[in-house]
Amino acid sequence: MCDYSLHHFPNRLGTEGEELVVHRFGGASLGLASPSDLPAFSTASEARSCWAQIKSWFHRPLFEMEKRIPAVCIPPGGRLILRDIPRTLQRELGVGEIEPVTFTQVSAEANMYRDAIRFRNGRQILLQRLREGQRVTVACLAPAAEESIFEGTGARPVAF
Repeated sequence: MCDYSLHHFPNRLGTEGEELVVHRFGGASLGLASPSDLPAFSTASEARSCWAQIKSWFHRPLFEMEKRIPAVCIPPGGRLILRDIPRTLQRELGVGEIEPVTFTQVSAEANMYRDAIRFRNGRQILLQRLREGQRVTVACLAPAAEESIFEGTGARPVAF
C-alpha cells in the first residue's frame, strides 16, 4: 500500500525484482519510487548556496514534474531487500547494512503514517525513518500464500 500522505500522487504497484529508492514526495513524505521516474538532479547541489537551493525547491517546473512521479506501492507482507542502512539505524535496530525486510502497516487510522518495515529480528520502523536515496529491491509481493503452506507443519520457508 501507499501511505495516506501519498494518495494525491500517481501510484502503481511494485514488481518483483524491481529496484526502488526512498524518495521525498512533494518535499514532505517519504515513499518508494523508481529511479527511472525521478528527475536527474545535479550532483553539485551541495556546492550551491543555501538560498539557491531553497529557490530551486520552489521552482514551478520542478514542482509540476514532481507531481507526476508515481509512488510505488507494496502490499503488506511484501518482502524487500533494504540497502544502505545508515550506521545509526544499524546500531539502534541491531541490523546490518543490507537486510531482508517485510513491508507492513502499523495502523489503519486516517492521517497517520502507517507504512513500515519489519526486520528479521522483529524490530520495525516507519518508512518515514529511512534515509532519502536508500535503495530497495522488491523480492516478493505476495508471501502470505507461500507461508500459509507451511502453517501447522513445523516447517518454515527458506529465509531470503
